[in-house]
Amino acid sequence: EKITLQAFDNYWSPRKPALANIIYRWEPDEALRLVDLQSGAANGIDNLGNIDFNAVQSDLSLQFFLRSPLSVAYLGMNNLSAPFDNEKVRQAVAMAVDRQALVDEFFYPGYEVADYFAPCALPDACVGEPWYPYDPARARELLAEAGYPNGFETQLTYRDLSRGYLPQPFLVADAIRRQLKQNLGIVVHSNLMDSDPFYAALDAGALPGLYLLGWGADYPDVSDFLDTHFGLAASQQFGNKFDDILNALQSAASKDNPSSRRPDYEAANNLIRQHAPMLPLVHGGWLSPHSRAVAYQVVVQGAHASPLSLEDFS
Repeated sequence: EKITLQAFDNYWSPRKPALANIIYRWEPDEALRLVDLQSGAANGIDNLGNIDFNAVQSDLSLQFFLRSPLSVAYLGMNNLSAPFDNEKVRQAVAMAVDRQALVDEFFYPGYEVADYFAPCALPDACVGEPWYPYDPARARELLAEAGYPNGFETQLTYRDLSRGYLPQPFLVADAIRRQLKQNLGIVVHSNLMDSDPFYAALDAGALPGLYLLGWGADYPDVSDFLDTHFGLAASQQFGNKFDDILNALQSAASKDNPSSRRPDYEAANNLIRQHAPMLPLVHGGWLSPHSRAVAYQVVVQGAHASPLSLEDFS
């Protein structure tokens, strides 16, 4: 029912815990968690309900803290599958999806449009040129230059599983399908797969066309996102690797000074933008779609939200 932690008087550090004890309790109902906070039965609550953000933010007796996003949802493109072997086709798709509309309609409060692949809470993640703006007219020009003025047919593969980075995959997939048809004349057929065959085909570069996926941080460094997806050890999910991106990431990995590796990550981000192996959609939840915010009574000092849900209560 609860766990009680008591401060140890003989702790070795000169910085003693500020609290004599902390009691953790569990309440699966998000509405009842908020009632406990408002009534004073709890000093703070985790996993604040998405519909309760406004109530907490407008209550002067409470404090609201949003977790920094540590995940990305993206629309992948396999360059082993025509016509996505054409860079202009990939760039056209990258400009033809209204990501802000997706965030507004299908994601919870606290999610934000991704202008880079890695979340900006990570050092050096958001250096270089931001992603292309939504521009259907320019997208149509690029598609025509690539030889597809009337669009083409392809498929969009996804798993219908709610994840922290993608709470409602079916609705997002359907919206992307409609936008690509309207803006570029691309006829997209939905392809729903189970996780095991999905990942097997993904890693082998055998998923034709488009697919939806995401990534949450294993550790708080930009290399966890960029090297994992575009580096030497990356799978073939995007098809053939890009040598110039590999070179930039290898150069960054050879340096231990953050300021000296920043130009390499800037180059890598610019090259990812140019080659468009995927379209970054949203930065958002890490553990789950409902772990975006915490709330405390206003009398609690030092309250904060950790991006990794690892709040320091000392």
